[in-house]
Amino acid sequence: MPAQAERFTQVQESPEFGELRRAHRSFAFPLTLAFVAWYLLYVLLSNYAGGFMGTRVAGNVNVALVLGLAQFLTTFLIAWWYSRHAAAQLDPRAEALKAQLEAGE
Repeated sequence: MPAQAERFTQVQESPEFGELRRAHRSFAFPLTLAFVAWYLLYVLLSNYAGGFMGTRVAGNVNVALVLGLAQFLTTFLIAWWYSRHAAAQLDPRAEALKAQLEAGE
């Protein structure tokens, strides 16, 4: 068991693992911050800009409804974008690390 823990530590300290972490963080952190800011903007507008949010866009559809639906759309777009990023950038690197780790067994 100690030999296995040592292999895990070696992989964790490898430059390839560092690149994998950087590739994940450089995508996930900025996108997460942007989405949280977008969500907080929606909440703040809902609380403090009732007149603006109540502005009718078409029929009974107002700005609040459009921005609320845009929150859902944004969530799905981010999930789709992340899955594409993971498949192209993260999964191949993770598979290479996994193969390297399993080759040492």
